[in-house]
Amino acid sequence: MKMLLPLLLLRTSGMLLRRRVFSGPLLLLLLALLCLYYRTQRWSRSGSEGVPLETRSLISALEAPLSSQVQLSSQKPRYHQKAMVLMGQHLLSDTEVQLYRHVLQQMHFKVHTSRYVETSSFLKAQGGGGWSLLLCLSSSEQSCLRRISFSHLHQHQMVNLLPGLIGAFSDVGGGLCRFSARSQLTELDLPMKPHACGSANQKPHFPQDRSDGHFPSKAPLPVLVAMMNVYILVTSLTPLTSFLHDISVVMTNQDQYGQRMKIRDFLLQQLGPTASLESLGQIKKVIGVVLQAASANEKQESDVRCVLCFQLLTFSLVFNSSITPVVVQVDTKLTFKGLRDTFQRQITRDLILEDTLTILLRPPTHLSPETHLSLKKLMEQYGGCRGTNAVDFLLLFRFNQQLKTSCAFQLLYPTSPYPSPAPCDTSSLLLQISRYYQFPPNSRENGMNKWTNQQPDPSQGACVDPHLRQIYTDPALILTPPFNPKVKEYHTEVNFDTVMVRLHPEPGSAACRVHLDEHRGPRMANFPVGLGSSEISILVTDDAEAWPVVMAIYKVQVYRDSRPSLPMFGDHVTCSFAQDCGLRVRPGLPCGLQPHSSESQSPLQICSSGKAPGRWVVPCLSCSDNRTCDWREVAWQPDNCYHPLVDRPLLQDCLTGRKVLFIGDSTNRGMMYFLMERVNSSLEDWGKAHHTLVYQNLNRGQTQVSYSYYPQFWLEKSQRPTFREALLQLIHRSRPLLNSNQTVLVVGGVQWLNAKHLSTVQEVLDRESLGDILVVVKSLGMGFHLPVDGIRSLSLTQIQNLFRENENIISTAEGLGFEVVDTFGITMGRHKEFLAGRCACHFHEVEKLRSSKQPDSAASTTKWNRTAQTGPKPSSPLTVLHTDQAGGTFHVTGPVNRVYSEILLSRLCPRSREEVIR
Repeated sequence: MKMLLPLLLLRTSGMLLRRRVFSGPLLLLLLALLCLYYRTQRWSRSGSEGVPLETRSLISALEAPLSSQVQLSSQKPRYHQKAMVLMGQHLLSDTEVQLYRHVLQQMHFKVHTSRYVETSSFLKAQGGGGWSLLLCLSSSEQSCLRRISFSHLHQHQMVNLLPGLIGAFSDVGGGLCRFSARSQLTELDLPMKPHACGSANQKPHFPQDRSDGHFPSKAPLPVLVAMMNVYILVTSLTPLTSFLHDISVVMTNQDQYGQRMKIRDFLLQQLGPTASLESLGQIKKVIGVVLQAASANEKQESDVRCVLCFQLLTFSLVFNSSITPVVVQVDTKLTFKGLRDTFQRQITRDLILEDTLTILLRPPTHLSPETHLSLKKLMEQYGGCRGTNAVDFLLLFRFNQQLKTSCAFQLLYPTSPYPSPAPCDTSSLLLQISRYYQFPPNSRENGMNKWTNQQPDPSQGACVDPHLRQIYTDPALILTPPFNPKVKEYHTEVNFDTVMVRLHPEPGSAACRVHLDEHRGPRMANFPVGLGSSEISILVTDDAEAWPVVMAIYKVQVYRDSRPSLPMFGDHVTCSFAQDCGLRVRPGLPCGLQPHSSESQSPLQICSSGKAPGRWVVPCLSCSDNRTCDWREVAWQPDNCYHPLVDRPLLQDCLTGRKVLFIGDSTNRGMMYFLMERVNSSLEDWGKAHHTLVYQNLNRGQTQVSYSYYPQFWLEKSQRPTFREALLQLIHRSRPLLNSNQTVLVVGGVQWLNAKHLSTVQEVLDRESLGDILVVVKSLGMGFHLPVDGIRSLSLTQIQNLFRENENIISTAEGLGFEVVDTFGITMGRHKEFLAGRCACHFHEVEKLRSSKQPDSAASTTKWNRTAQTGPKPSSPLTVLHTDQAGGTFHVTGPVNRVYSEILLSRLCPRSREEVIR
């Protein structure tokens, strides 16, 4: 045996010289084999323990082609193989499709996508060849099995299906596996429930007795009651080779839902060091026995010819007061039934798929025909095993490379505990290779000491690779450009009905952390998506220090479309609605579009108050389909009256000499900026103020507007100014004030206001000798109706209670002689049309105009003087003051905000200046 390899190499070289064949790859291969042979001799002379010489020689022969390819890689251009992903019902935006595209492109594959084999022009054009990898996703599997001839695949072609294995675990009736029906094995012979296959088998339940244990342990050991899903990669059916992934989904009898855990960690936690090792061995043995039984009964020529095909399986195991499990279900795809969270299912699936591609495709296994021919001859004479052919060698070569690849898969079969096959059999050579990697590293070559599943723990140490592995979203978003860890900015569009997106970014390294929006933000969160553009920031941080250090920032711009609108060109009907059927605030009233009949017997009167009930009206082709409406023409229509539009000259005249004070939250502030723009024909100063502001020179210096933010929610409750304190501060900052309707106080917000606040207003005004000023109450509005992380969210019942509270506020305001603008009824029917903001309550937005015409000369020469109350700055990024320091012109947008802001103006300036003064 010691002289066999050098004699064989000399014979081969002599044949090549006589034939004058001097191909580069073959010469490099022969040189590599000679070098490896002499290194083998050094091993045998060095006295290293444990590794038989035959095994060393086998490993050396398997390493030779890789060595020659590495030496040639610098001389030839990078080889691009072609991969086809058949998506079936999956979308391009699905993370599974994105994962395949990204990983394969990194491995220098040119990736094509299609739905099914029948519709793939690429597969038809290739004529059965030209591609190296075919991935059939779950909904396209039947198309692949029906249309792909597995028995005629080329040796370099790889498919993620093993028809023989799928057939073995198919359901032949009531969950009975087909291989079980064909074999003579009984339930006592296999550690497997007989009805464990097919969709007819329901989710396994926890056992109620202790009679299910197989292979009981002889020594008294801790017992375990749990269900576990484990994930198996089968890379060959005959001979059988398979790997076990270290991720599992486990559920104990005390858990309602499963959780993702490493198998070793779970067993160690439940059983302790000694019993956990034995239990892991029993898991491997149980699965190996079942796979052997399936393989023995499903030997098919197609599986022998498709040497590169592979299959992922899910084994559901039950531990019934024993460290040895029983197989209760086998799925020929990845399933994660125990995981409740959608993102956890996606992340677990993608981790396994990425590891699968890693172990199968790294390093590349494309071997030249010359290399195949030479190694076929070598393997025929190696150890006297003349039955070994090039196909067997390719299988052995790939198996050796898979065991060297560091990833989360560990070898399942073949391993030492199983009986050794015949010495001159491919299975025997596979077993020799697997045993080689079970020896301690110091008894093997230094360059071959990568133990399978022996990776360093990436969660230890600093975040040195601050990249995302993937951005998971629900619903699935189509990112532009497609996700790539090196790309930091993305754009996506969603339709009108998508009002919320759930995000879960996953870091590429376990040592890194991700936070949404800010340093201490959540790792996963719901984001409301307002109309127009919203931006979501993803911070990749190193949390090793007390304060997270931002290493990278990813941004996702989400653009949400407006309602689909159909312009009116002909006959149409008028429809109306008061509330959306998706959020029925008033159960006793109709929802959605209804035919609208305008009662025109008498001319409409001007509304006597700002609380007049009404509805939205819109022209449509049919009231039964809101897609046929021209939503550009939607308008608010009070019942039996109307609010007159105040033109700018009257508004300016009406507000001359007046001071308007606003106290409330950002929705109140939006009304203030709308008033300022309407009065001055432009808005030249704007900020998301959360304190007190005074604008002294509005309307050619003849009108003053002041504002105080309430409540200051970002402060600790004990440090927040009370409503009384905030109101008094606003009054003092706005003095001198006249005790007449020349002074206007607008108070209100989205949902914080109640009847007690109104009583406080009256009390403070009387104390400050301002009892005769005009008070306008902005009532409650829609918002906080989405389950957004980090802020409160209201249930439907709570929103219905809010409507009743709003009625109480209106009644109290009228009793105190205050004017009311009811914004709840206006926002109720258009709650989906909110703009950017976490509360989903903003119906206005201030945008900077790139270019605009100058307003009238008087307005343009007036510089606004704004003074701001100094005080404690907010700590939340949502409360930071945003001001355009360089100046510019701004515009308040938002049709819903415009409606109730115009109602406010009509109440401040009804018909004529004289009527206001009276």
